[in-house]
Amino acid sequence: MANPSCSQECQAPIYIAMSLTLAFMAIIASTTIHNSTPNTPVSPPHAAAVNASHALRLHGGFHVTATLLQFSPDLFFSADTPHSHTTIFAMQDSAISNLSIPPPALRQLLRYHTAPSALPTAELLKKPPGFCFKTLVNNQNLMITNQDSKSGSIVINNVLISHPDMFLEGPLSVHGVSGPFDSIPSPPCGFSNHTPDHQAVDWTRIIRFLSSNGFVSFAIGLNSFLDHHENRNLGFVTIFAPPNSGFISLPSPLLDRIVKLHIMPQRFSYMELGAAVNSSLRTLITGYDLKIDRFSETLAVNGVEITAPDFFSSEKFVIHGISRAFGVDEFYSTSK
Repeated sequence: MANPSCSQECQAPIYIAMSLTLAFMAIIASTTIHNSTPNTPVSPPHAAAVNASHALRLHGGFHVTATLLQFSPDLFFSADTPHSHTTIFAMQDSAISNLSIPPPALRQLLRYHTAPSALPTAELLKKPPGFCFKTLVNNQNLMITNQDSKSGSIVINNVLISHPDMFLEGPLSVHGVSGPFDSIPSPPCGFSNHTPDHQAVDWTRIIRFLSSNGFVSFAIGLNSFLDHHENRNLGFVTIFAPPNSGFISLPSPLLDRIVKLHIMPQRFSYMELGAAVNSSLRTLITGYDLKIDRFSETLAVNGVEITAPDFFSSEKFVIHGISRAFGVDEFYSTSK
């Protein structure tokens, strides 16, 4: 019994020190904003935020969010309506400690996990999958990707709410989540995610760009793949484009698998990938995910360096150049 107790006690100071550091950064950022707009009144501390901080500390595992709620509650409230309802999806300390992003991006990520609306579990369970709601980041929404009224489970942006209704008081609701939300491009709240005028990704534009910018092999493989697959109707994609290589000469079924491994059915900018370090993101191959990690000063995907981040992008897609193709040797060996 002593060892588990010791383990928890040893980890607590680390989480507390980290939470204080994050709180300090948030205070500095908040002070900078207020100093740049001297005529804007500073809203008073939120009593509910202080109570929520205490509740999260008693629960354990959420020291970072607890500290931020105590020292910089304005981080979680809208500047336009600071006393309106707020729902926080608090990431566990272990998940935050694994993030490798600069302070401004971390602040944005925390606000991306905050909704300016009242969303206790009972309210979320009334919403169907596909329902989206605003966050404190402009034009960035969260979406209920799955929910089960019988079990009470709710999944938002492909992440399960692991600790529902950790705190419910007045204008503030707090739920615990095990990790950062996936970035899922969605239409503005109030609009269906399946509207008849939903437009698919412009593959012709993508293939032309790849062909004229040193990615001819992948462009040919992509064009061949699209000729006989339904995936051309995807609404959002992230493409990792490898340089020209001999994989284009592979048999058609194997070439299709290689191409599908380089495409994710969601749009992730380089900054969003940075927020997903140590996470695995799904590709067009069922069960075959890509792991995001760091390579020196840049990001890597499955150990392959991203050499040209955000090389070409639009509202619906983004292309990142990479140093070499994924999985060619692996797929080739398994096909023999």
